Amino acid sequence: MPNSGRFITLEGGEGAGKSTQLRALASGLRARGLEVVETREPGGSEGAEAIRTLLLTGGADRWSPRAEALLFAAARADHIEKTIQPALARGAWVLSDRFLDSSRAYQGQGALTDSDILTLHRIGSAGFLPDRTLLLTLPEAEATGRAKARDGDAEDRIGGRASDFHRAVADAFAQFAVEEPDRVRAVDAGGAADVVTARLMDAIEDLLP
Repeated sequence: MPNSGRFITLEGGEGAGKSTQLRALASGLRARGLEVVETREPGGSEGAEAIRTLLLTGGADRWSPRAEALLFAAARADHIEKTIQPALARGAWVLSDRFLDSSRAYQGQGALTDSDILTLHRIGSAGFLPDRTLLLTLPEAEATGRAKARDGDAEDRIGGRASDFHRAVADAFAQFAVEEPDRVRAVDAGGAADVVTARLMDAIEDLLP
């Protein structure tokens, strides 16, 4: 019998190391003989990548909070339909750098409530959720330093928001882990990269065939 596909998302604030760890986690899963699809949000499909460009470029006031949330929901609907669900159907594991919880944490800081974001997700994507969400956590000062070293002065219009905004985002992520402990697992992102990868593997061990 083929292995059952699983959908794993990596979440966290700016500088937590999600992209690096997603690649390392994918390599570890492939070493176990699994097919792995690496993807990201916003993006991950042709339509969603087009929306990504609209979302992450331009001035800070390019989109209202409501318009921004709608664009994220539209990109996610296309991503799920065109990339995630077909991969899962053939038994692949899908790893995504950000997903719904990022919309909840980031867009939930504006004019919309968490309930509003979840309603958009229910309408656009039938409420589809990951099998496991790995929340990479890091002290604020260390995360800021990593993000600055990575981006320099080339921050996107969301990553470049004020520190109090990103502090509220981190608080929101932490609350999700408290509210949904079966799905959302907080993982310490500090220390050597290979040590962090081992922690992530431990956090999905129960899902592995």
